[in-house]
Amino acid sequence: MHIELKGRKAIVTGSTAGIGRAIAEGMARAGAAVVINGRTQERVDTALREIRALLPEAELTGVVADVATAQGCAVLFEQAPNADILVNNAGTAFLNNFFDQNDNEWLELFQLNVMSGVRAARHYVPKMMERGWGRVVFVSSESGLNIPKEMIDYGVTKAATLAVSRGLAELVAGTGVTVNAVVPGPTNSEILSNWMKATAQEQGITQEEAEQQFLKTTRPTSLINRFATTEEVANMVIYACSEQASATTGAALRVDGGVVRSIV
Repeated sequence: MHIELKGRKAIVTGSTAGIGRAIAEGMARAGAAVVINGRTQERVDTALREIRALLPEAELTGVVADVATAQGCAVLFEQAPNADILVNNAGTAFLNNFFDQNDNEWLELFQLNVMSGVRAARHYVPKMMERGWGRVVFVSSESGLNIPKEMIDYGVTKAATLAVSRGLAELVAGTGVTVNAVVPGPTNSEILSNWMKATAQEQGITQEEAEQQFLKTTRPTSLINRFATTEEVANMVIYACSEQASATTGAALRVDGGVVRSIV
């Protein structure tokens, strides 16, 4: 299968590192013009420079905007007013104690993990519907299905992302726009990889040993018995944004290594 996205403009929020960065690179490899988004000029410039070094002919632009805020989203929309493909990837997670958290911590995470995607979809999707073609992907997590006790807030936001994705797919039915969610499992993204590095240093073990320990204690249902790569997650996103995926919409596409014990 050859995926061709030439002539399409893709916006990937939170795309300076991790899964978002792999998605942006995959989009560029497929020929899309890609908007790289991050919160700092340094991070955006670094991502642009590194991807251009790999793909000299890629059409790339950068937008510095904190999409966790309405003001930041407005900056993104002003600098990149239109898109054929929208990947709502921006998000984060923090280990925490449910009983110690305050309201602001919950609301701040919700703003980034949920409302960034809501605002972006509200802006870009109507124009996709007018043109009769569009692709929207929300990057969720298996934590939205298996709520982690050490990150209940994160699990709630990722469950909300699944709900927004499905509801929006229902709303745009028959317009030529598809909306899907991608559900990664443990992945060597920037955040989780940094956690594993810190754990390894604290315990005097290798990062691979730390990852195996994590899987055995918190994700024992993994069928691949390893962390996924960011590229493996990105591959699913790229497919969902392709012409070949035109009959795939309203779905939660799992790239979780079999962590979720469900046949559907």
